Amino acid sequence: MEIEKVKCLIIGSGPAGYTAAIYASRAGLSPVLYQGLQPGGQLTITNDVENYPGYPEGINGPQMMEDFKKQAERFGTDVRYGIATAVDFSSQPHKVTIDEQQVILADSVIISTGASAKWLGLESEARLNGNGVSACAVCDGFFYRGQDVAIVGAGDTAAEEATYLANLCRKVYMIIRRDEMRASLIMQERVKKTPNIEIVWNSVTEEVLGEQAVEGVRLKNVLTNETREIPVTGFFVAIGHQPNSEIFKEYLNLDENGYIRTIPGTSKTNIDGVFACGDVQDFTYRQAVTAAGTGCMAALDAERYLASRDLH
Repeated sequence: MEIEKVKCLIIGSGPAGYTAAIYASRAGLSPVLYQGLQPGGQLTITNDVENYPGYPEGINGPQMMEDFKKQAERFGTDVRYGIATAVDFSSQPHKVTIDEQQVILADSVIISTGASAKWLGLESEARLNGNGVSACAVCDGFFYRGQDVAIVGAGDTAAEEATYLANLCRKVYMIIRRDEMRASLIMQERVKKTPNIEIVWNSVTEEVLGEQAVEGVRLKNVLTNETREIPVTGFFVAIGHQPNSEIFKEYLNLDENGYIRTIPGTSKTNIDGVFACGDVQDFTYRQAVTAAGTGCMAALDAERYLASRDLH
């Protein structure tokens, strides 16, 4: 196996990874960044980003990530294709295997592997992703102002996103598989008191309707097997996210949902010299701008760590 030694290794791209790279490059850490399974992260499946500061006209998600990447490269980041397939954080320098064939020995590691939205697994859902199908109401709800939309999910996130959409949309159909919600009682009450949210109980989504954009959903009642079609222009999936943290679990402390635990107010993990930023450690906000902020924190934390050990 080929072995390479680096001062700062960044695993994963997206707003957190690229921001970490910009700061680490400018600090003279000569970072190497591996883009991971989805170069650019979740924003590459987002057509329009209108809530990131500095883009008054909005920007296309993939283009925004390309801009981040170019900025990181301008300051000297070595951006590479590749996926981290194994790690060994038991000793210094930390050992990270890329694509099962190259070993990187890194004095500091910044993890920005993100989280992946959970989907229903429908062909029509995948086909219309970005054209009416979304996994982020806060990101995309604005585009459906005054329209009718549907949201799938029964937990706190789904309830929160349904009430958020209700402030923007004419009507929100909340599709729930069972005859009860998993959300906390206070969130359930909030949903039930919102007049333009209609809860569709005991129902699953059979198909998202529409060729070029979402035009409706076909639902099936799990008790009666009856189907019905609801005309909507937006279809939101809020059944959770899966943090991309599996390969780190042997060494890093994770919470009950698999998110990497960091020391509050920092990007530090339980292992010296290993830092986490972005959605892989953020269960709460999951926004591009917060991810970028934690990417900055991770680079500054890594720089101080290296300086304190004369590894800068």
